[in-house]
Amino acid sequence: MYFSLSPAAVWPVVMLFASNIFMTFAWYGHLKHKGSAIALAIVASWGIAFFEYCLAVPANRIGSAVYTTAQLKTMQEVITLMVFSGFSVFWLGENLTWHHAIGFALIAVGASFIFGA
Repeated sequence: MYFSLSPAAVWPVVMLFASNIFMTFAWYGHLKHKGSAIALAIVASWGIAFFEYCLAVPANRIGSAVYTTAQLKTMQEVITLMVFSGFSVFWLGENLTWHHAIGFALIAVGASFIFGA
């Protein structure tokens, strides 16, 4: 299997990681502050999500020169699980169990088929 290190192959991965950090905070960050008003959580989430879109949209546009849309979506989902795992441990203080690790690993194995031949 040939791996390209061209900017069109690398930048989408970097940008999708960054966008997923914003996305995860937009979707789940407010759970650490459940006492705040839901309207405030929604407005804050929208503001954070703006930056996620500013990274995800160009990442997909750039990446489409190298990857198929199925590959881009699969890459995004695996990155989301990686970012979410760290977020849930370090921001929310939750524990990941072997069940989580096995489930995420099975998703990653399934994703690898998208990048096969």
